[in-house]
Amino acid sequence: MQFVPAKIALVFVVAVALSCLAAWWTASRYRVAMRRLMSAPTGVAGRLAAPVPADVPALPPASLSLADNRRAGLRLSLVLIAVSCLIALTSATLWFALAFPDQPIAPKRVAVWALVQLWPAIPALGLVRRWRNLQTLAALAGWYLLCFGVLLWRSVEPPSVAQLMGFLGGNIGVPMVLVALLCLSDAARAVAPWLLLPFIALASTSVLGVDLLGALVAHGSRWASWGVGRLGATASIALSVVLPWLLAWWPLRLLGRAIGHAYARKWLSELLVLFTAVWAISLLIQALSMSLDRGTVAVAMFLPLLWIPLVFTIGQRLRSEPGRPPTLLVLRGFHRDAQVQDLFDHVVDRWRLSGNTVLIAGTDLADRTLDADDIYTFLDGGLAARFIQTPADVAPRLAAFDMARDADGRFRVNECYCNDATWQQTLNALVERSDVALMDLRSFQAHNAGCRYELGALASASHIARVVVLTDGETDRAAARSATAGAPADRFVWLDTSVIDSTKRRDVLASLFVGRDDTAHVGVVQR
Repeated sequence: MQFVPAKIALVFVVAVALSCLAAWWTASRYRVAMRRLMSAPTGVAGRLAAPVPADVPALPPASLSLADNRRAGLRLSLVLIAVSCLIALTSATLWFALAFPDQPIAPKRVAVWALVQLWPAIPALGLVRRWRNLQTLAALAGWYLLCFGVLLWRSVEPPSVAQLMGFLGGNIGVPMVLVALLCLSDAARAVAPWLLLPFIALASTSVLGVDLLGALVAHGSRWASWGVGRLGATASIALSVVLPWLLAWWPLRLLGRAIGHAYARKWLSELLVLFTAVWAISLLIQALSMSLDRGTVAVAMFLPLLWIPLVFTIGQRLRSEPGRPPTLLVLRGFHRDAQVQDLFDHVVDRWRLSGNTVLIAGTDLADRTLDADDIYTFLDGGLAARFIQTPADVAPRLAAFDMARDADGRFRVNECYCNDATWQQTLNALVERSDVALMDLRSFQAHNAGCRYELGALASASHIARVVVLTDGETDRAAARSATAGAPADRFVWLDTSVIDSTKRRDVLASLFVGRDDTAHVGVVQR
C-alpha cells in the first residue's frame, strides 16, 4: 500500500477540486447564516439602546501619504518576486543535482529552468495588485509563451512544437490550471487555500481505504470477500472511499482549529498561505517527476519552500513602524454588492498596506474578509457566539481586534458582527476608534435612516480627521449634507464616483490619507 506518483498526483488534484467546491459551499452557507443572525428578535432593539463608552486612541496616527502606500506595495511586490526567484533558482539547482548527480551543474541550464519555474510569482502579484481575472490569465499565458520561446531558443536539438508544448503542459500547464482554480474565484481565493490541507488529508485517507480493500481481497480476507459479494464492486469501492472520512473527521476538526489558532496568533496570513500553496503545487510536479528515478529523495524538491518563512520573518524583524498605524472605518449599504466589492478590491485592500481597517460585517464582503479563524469558527458552529448581543459586548470585541501587521507587511481587516439591536452602539464605538472613514453613499436617499444615523455619528465624532463620501447621480446630496450639519468644515470630502476608473480609484485612495498634501493631486473633490 505505497503511494506512487500517480496516486499522489490524484490526491492533490482531488484535494484542489474539493477545496474549491467546499469554498463555494462554505461562502454560500456563511452568507445565509449571516443574514439570519443579523436580524435581531422583535422588541430587543429598544431594550438595548444604551450608550457605550468611547475608546479613543491615546496616540495620534502616523502621517502617511499615498506615496508611502505605493512604496509599501512596491516593497511587498519586490519581496514576492525575490522569494520566487530564490525558490526557482534553488529548485532548479536541486533538480539538476538530483537528476544528473555525475555531471557538473551548468549555470545557464539552471537559469533557463528557473525561468520556466518562476510563474507562481504571477498569481501572488495579481493578488497584491488586485488584478482582474483576465489580467492574471493573460499574464500566465504570456509567461507560458515566453518559456516556450526560451526553451526553443536554448535547446541543443530543437524539439518539435508538439513535443515542447507537451513538455510545458506537463510541467507548468497542469499546475497553472490547479492554481487558476484556487485564485480566479472570489470564494475560492478567500476560502480554498485554508481548506486545502484538510482535503489533502481526506483524499489521502480515501486512497488508503481503496488500497486496504484491494489488499484484503488479494489476501483472501473472508470479510472483505463477503462484503464485496454482498454490495458489489462499485459500492464496495465507494464505501472504502467515504468511510475513512468518518474516521478522520475528529482529527481534521482539531486540525482546522489548529489552523484557525495559528492564523489568530499571526503565524499565518492569507497572502502567505496562498503564496505557499501555489509554490507547493509547482514543486509537487517536479517532485513527482523526480520520484520516478530517484524515489523518496524527490521529497528534497520541497526544501525551497523554506525560503518563504525565512525571508518574511527577517523582513518582519527589520521592519520599523513610523508611529501608530491609522485606522480606516468602512461604511456602506448592504445592497450594492458588486460596487462595494470593487471598492474593496481597489481601495480598501490597498489601504491595508498602510493601516488597519474596521467595519461592520455583512454578506456583501464575505468573500473579501473571510479568514481562517472565521472559516473554522463557522464550520465548528461558533459563528453565533461572535455576534454582539448587548452593548456590554462591544468593548470586549473591540479590545480583541488585531491591529498589528502580518509577516507580509499588510494589516488585517477587523469586523464586528452585530444585529439590528446593537449595530448603532457598535458603530459609535468604531467611529471613536477610527482616524478616517470611507462611506459609500451611492444611491443614498433621505429615507435611508441607517445611513443618516451613520452620517450624524461621523459628523459629531470627537477626533475623526476625515470622512470620504462617495456619491453618484442618484445620491440625495441635500439630505446627506443636512445629516452632517455641525461637522467641522474640512471633515467631509465628497467625491462624485458616478464613473469609476483607475484615476477615480486613485483619487479615492489618496483622499483617505491625512497629514500630507495628497489631495492636491485628486481630480474632482467637492467639500
